[in-house]
Amino acid sequence: MSDVAVIDVEGLTKTFGGRRVVDDFGIRVERGQIFGFLGPNGSGKTTTIRMLCGLLTPDSGRGTCLGHDIIRESALIKRQVGYMTQRFSLYEDLSIRENLDFIARIYAVPNREHAVGEALDRLGLTKRSAQLAGHLSGGWKQRLALAACLLHDPKLLLLDEPTAGVDPNARREFWNHIHRLAADGITVLVSTHYMDEAERCHRLAYIAYGKLLITGTAAEVIAHSKLTTWSVSGPDLFGLAAELRSVPAITMVVPFGSTLHVSGTDAPALDAALGHFRARPGTVWTPAEPSLEDVFIRMMDEAPDNFNA
Repeated sequence: MSDVAVIDVEGLTKTFGGRRVVDDFGIRVERGQIFGFLGPNGSGKTTTIRMLCGLLTPDSGRGTCLGHDIIRESALIKRQVGYMTQRFSLYEDLSIRENLDFIARIYAVPNREHAVGEALDRLGLTKRSAQLAGHLSGGWKQRLALAACLLHDPKLLLLDEPTAGVDPNARREFWNHIHRLAADGITVLVSTHYMDEAERCHRLAYIAYGKLLITGTAAEVIAHSKLTTWSVSGPDLFGLAAELRSVPAITMVVPFGSTLHVSGTDAPALDAALGHFRARPGTVWTPAEPSLEDVFIRMMDEAPDNFNA
C-alpha cells in the first residue's frame, strides 16, 4: 500500500442554520485504503463526505483530495470520484444495461459499449442486464449502483451507508467487491452503522455531533478506549443490569444476546465493584475483550450534543 495521501484535510467546518454540523475536522487517507466513517445519525458523516469530494464548500479549513485543492479545484476532484448515495438514485423504469449506458454517456466514457459490458461483468450483472432496475432486490440495486460508480474509472469511491437495508449475504458480497477494488489501488471512504463492516476497514474514524473523536485501526481504537469488559450470563439479567448501572465504577452495561457486557475504564476499581455481584448464585462472569460496539457506545454517551451549538 502506497504512502501517497489521497485525502489530506484539516480544520474543515460547516454550519447550517446556525448549527455547526462539522467542527474542525481533519483526516488523512492513503491510497488503496478502505477508510470507515462511523457515528450516529446526524453526526456529520454525509456532510463531511460531500465536502471531501467537492459537492459542498467548507466554511473554513483546507486540504487536498486526489492531489487537488478541495475548494479551488473541486471540479477536477469530481471527475475522479465515484459517489454512492444512501438511497438508490438510478432510473427504475430503465434496465440495468440502459442505466449504465446512460451514466456512461453523462461521463463521456470512451468505448461506451465495452465499458458498460465490463461493468456488468465485474459486478455479476450480465445475465440480468435486461431486467428493469425497479424490479431488483436491495442487494442487486446495490450492485448496479456500484457498477455505475465505477464506469468512469474513479480513483476514489465515497460510499454513504451503501448497505443499509440489504441482507447479510448481499452485504458480504458487496464487501468482497470493495476489497478487490482496494487491492487494485482504488481508495474507498465508506460510512456505516454496522460494526462487522467497520472491522473490515483498514482504518476507522468515529464522528459524533460534528467532532472527530478518534481515528485508527480497529485494534488501536479499542486499545485507546482503555475499557475493561466482563461478560455475564445468568437469571434476571434485566434486573442485574439496572443494579449494575448504579455502580460508579461501571461505565457501561450493554445487553448482548443472552449476556451482558459490563465495562469500566479503571480495571482495579471495576474488579472491586463487581466482587459481590460475581458471588451471586447462578451468574457466570467471564473476562471479555471490549468490542468496537462497546467502544462506540461509550464514545457516543460521552460526546457533547451540538443540537443547540
